[in-house]
Amino acid sequence: MSEKTNITDDVSGRRRGSGRYIVGLALSAGLAGLLYGYDTVSISGAIDFLQEKYSLSPALQGLVISSIMIGGVIGAGASGFLSDKYGRRRILMFGGAFFFVAALWSAFTFSPFTLILARVIGGIGIGLAAALAVTYITESAPTNIRGALTSAYQLLTISGIFLTNVINYFIASSGSHDWGVANGWRWMLGIGAIPAAIFVAALWFSPESPRFLVQSGRVEEGFKVLERINGSEKARHDVEEIQSQIKEEREANASFSDLFKPGLRKALLIGIFLAIFNQAIGMNAISYYGPVMFKDMGFGGNTEFLASSMVGGIELVFTVVGMYLIDTAGRKKLMAVGSGLMVLFALGISFAYANNYQLLMLIFVMCFTSAFAFSMGPIPWIMIPELFPTYLRGRATGICTVFLWGTNWAIGQFTPILISSIGGMGTFLVFACTNLICFLGVISFVPETKDKTLEEIAELWKPKSEQLTGAQLEVTRAAADLKRAEADIKAAEAELARAHRAKERAIATKAAAEALVSAQKK
Repeated sequence: MSEKTNITDDVSGRRRGSGRYIVGLALSAGLAGLLYGYDTVSISGAIDFLQEKYSLSPALQGLVISSIMIGGVIGAGASGFLSDKYGRRRILMFGGAFFFVAALWSAFTFSPFTLILARVIGGIGIGLAAALAVTYITESAPTNIRGALTSAYQLLTISGIFLTNVINYFIASSGSHDWGVANGWRWMLGIGAIPAAIFVAALWFSPESPRFLVQSGRVEEGFKVLERINGSEKARHDVEEIQSQIKEEREANASFSDLFKPGLRKALLIGIFLAIFNQAIGMNAISYYGPVMFKDMGFGGNTEFLASSMVGGIELVFTVVGMYLIDTAGRKKLMAVGSGLMVLFALGISFAYANNYQLLMLIFVMCFTSAFAFSMGPIPWIMIPELFPTYLRGRATGICTVFLWGTNWAIGQFTPILISSIGGMGTFLVFACTNLICFLGVISFVPETKDKTLEEIAELWKPKSEQLTGAQLEVTRAAADLKRAEADIKAAEAELARAHRAKERAIATKAAAEALVSAQKK
């Protein structure tokens, strides 16, 4: 190994990568999505009870729901700068702790204003965690399964949505309506402390992001994490590649201002576009106000919660489908297909609203949700961290997530106002238009990042004079493939040598045992 990596080359110490280990890391960080999903739906179940208890106006109703996004903007805005200084893992844990406190506080509030304050605090926690969870997974995951592993965040978000819909249904059904108004909503909000505690506990046993460790000069620590993920030889190659990029950035006097220069500015604009349309397409209008929408359409006897659970279940199924397709079909194609379908399904929801077709509305909502779940739901979260080099990833992702949370706030705040003023039909006509804009943007200027290393993606934003030509890029990829092949051969040879040694020991043990048996017979 070269001196550059400061890693001792010990042949006997080579180890294989562990698939379980990287999946465990992805799930630990992805639990941030569980918090986001839980809050999204717990408040949707509670809001009808809160509206009755406190006689909330549409504007105040929107503020109770959207207040968490105000905190989200604050948390997301601070996340990048804090994580670049203190590390991804530590700030993720702080985010979980904030949400834990806020969930318990929400359960014991006695006015809409103290509830709003508690939700702002919870939003800071989710903003910190949401911005960094995917960054953490992106910086840890092998290239060939990066998309699937990063989807763990969205999978756990949807799992949280589904489970919380079920919890809401059972809480609402466990007592009278008056009990729900008095205390049921407190249980819906307070149970959120449980996933927050699990999230913090999981991160306690997780390592720091390996790319952050190498970036911070803690090369040996970064290597050990990568070694457990990819095996010794691939880890050495990854460390060299990361260090090479860091050296290039330092020689070019890389700084935060690079984000606003022509090359990376395009990456930032694409990231902001994806962040905005992850929310602007209207899925969270269904997540936040689904029970209210279904109740308005004539669902009664708590069946509005059951209908929302069905929507959450179909979203979970198609999120898994998206995880399977993302590293084969590609990010861009899935987003284009999904947003195109959502245009049609939003029109269908609008039609069902206009004609009060209950079953048809539920079908179109489920179809809309399915399309979202394999496209604009998970993929922006995956792509945004991919777009930026390591030295900017935390801060750039934080900036993009600010726009995501800002748009989320607008959806939470203004959806009840839209529904009360232009009706459900008009509201989903608006969402059909936003999905059409999303579709056109995706096919026009969003790049494909499937099968590209983070270092190769960074090449996309260099000035044309500095970019590698297609042939040069092929040479670079071929050289990397050759290194990986050589590393695989060395690892196989080491494994074969170990197998031969084990065979020789077994033969010697057998011979000794046979000699002992023979001596005992004599």
